[in-house]
Amino acid sequence: MTQTVCDWGAPVGETGPVNLIHCHGFGNQFLIAFTDEVPVDGPERARSLCDPVSGIGADGLVFGTPTNRGDSTRLTFTLFNSDGSPAEVSGNGLACFGHAILRTMPRQEDLDVVVDTAAGPRRIRVVGTAVDVEVSVTVEMGAAGDGPGLRGLSVELGGPQAGRVASVDMGNPHLVVEVADPAVIDLATIGPQLEAYFQPVGCNVHMVSVVDRSTVWLRTWERGAGLTEACGSGACAAAATAHSWGAVDDIVRVRMPGGETTVVVGDPMVLSVTSTFVGDSEVTDG
Repeated sequence: MTQTVCDWGAPVGETGPVNLIHCHGFGNQFLIAFTDEVPVDGPERARSLCDPVSGIGADGLVFGTPTNRGDSTRLTFTLFNSDGSPAEVSGNGLACFGHAILRTMPRQEDLDVVVDTAAGPRRIRVVGTAVDVEVSVTVEMGAAGDGPGLRGLSVELGGPQAGRVASVDMGNPHLVVEVADPAVIDLATIGPQLEAYFQPVGCNVHMVSVVDRSTVWLRTWERGAGLTEACGSGACAAAATAHSWGAVDDIVRVRMPGGETTVVVGDPMVLSVTSTFVGDSEVTDG
């Protein structure tokens, strides 16, 4: 059954508590609020709430709002990165979003919903119940397309050699760099250096090695969030790229520091995520 949120909590712009649902996908952390509309100070709220010292701590803040005002049968997913910048889409973010929707529906078991994003509609399927700490989620991420141009880009990794390089669009931009061992790359330094080529839009930067025909190893520098434990859209970009190289088959295990996901290569790319509920927080709106 396709369901969605029916109780949006306090409308943005009115003083009152707003509930934040905190979930993570393989360590990729998101705070999710269901509101009537996206607040104009969304970027500022993201910077404040995602700060691990002065706030709650997360990689991004997501607002779930009615796609059509007053119509609760369709939701729009809006994500601000931890630095306040907007993101078109996020694989782990969408998985956590689906988990958060399910948690607002006490009598609901499983969920199948299409939500709107800046990159277009995305289908989320959740297996579990509203009270489950962990649920299994699949997200249809759309087709992998050609990303931003790479002409003039110099990939210097500070010693290790880069292999094949590709640019992928998953509704958001990705740079995939083949390396022998992603663990030895100083990605905190190399990531922002490579991303600078793509300014002002920016780009997610991934170091990838092919382990075998069914497995790749991935580390990520995320646009707007820095080093993260996992990246769902990046896992799709890495799997699609390795598949285009003829290095992997259609079903790909993507190992990341936060855990292992499975990507089915196709149109759409299908991402599997374990979403974990961390906790609820109330913040005052207005």
